[in-house]
Amino acid sequence: MFLSELAPLVKELSQKPVAFMGGFVSGLLGLSLDQKPVSDWLKQYGDYQPPSPPPPPPSDFKSIRIE
Repeated sequence: MFLSELAPLVKELSQKPVAFMGGFVSGLLGLSLDQKPVSDWLKQYGDYQPPSPPPPPPSDFKSIRIE
């Protein structure tokens, strides 16, 4: 059971080890992937796509007031 949860992680590591380790280390160090040195390095050595903005709320969204 535990090994099946690690399968996607191992797959990414085996396909693009440099980009994976760069993202892993930057996560451990608390670096933002959007900032210039990290994003440039990931673009050069890996398959980096900047995060996309969140989708807009649905048009039938109704707000409620909580007191």
